[in-house]
Amino acid sequence: QVQLVESGGGLVQARGSLRLSCAASEQTFSSYAMGWFRQAPGKEREFVAAISWRGRSTEYSDSVKGRFTISRDNAKNTVYLQMNSLKPEDTAVYYCAATSLRSPTPELKWYNVWGQGTQVTVSS
Repeated sequence: QVQLVESGGGLVQARGSLRLSCAASEQTFSSYAMGWFRQAPGKEREFVAAISWRGRSTEYSDSVKGRFTISRDNAKNTVYLQMNSLKPEDTAVYYCAATSLRSPTPELKWYNVWGQGTQVTVSS
C-alpha cells in the first residue's frame, strides 16, 4: 500500500506563503487522485483541495479558492499545495490523502491512505 509523507509546514505571518509537499512511496501513486485536508484544534477534518490522477482537473473548497493551488508531478510521485495570502484561520494540521478514484473528490470517505500531517501556523 502506498505511503504518504508530508513536508513544508511551518510558521508564517498573515499574507505570507508556504508550499506543502506530499511524497508517495510507490509508482502506483500516478493511478490515484489526491487530496489535501486540514484539521484545526477542536474542529473536524475538512477538505481543502483535490487533483485528478493525471492532474487535469482540480477542486477547491470555497475558503481557499483563489489563494491555494494544488498540483502534482507523477514523475516524482509528489503532490503539492501552494498556499498564498495565508490567513490566521488557515492554521491547522494539513494532511494529504490518496483515493482509488481517478477524479478529484471533496468527500473524505473516499480517501483510504493518509499521511501523518504537517503543522501550518499563520500568525496575525
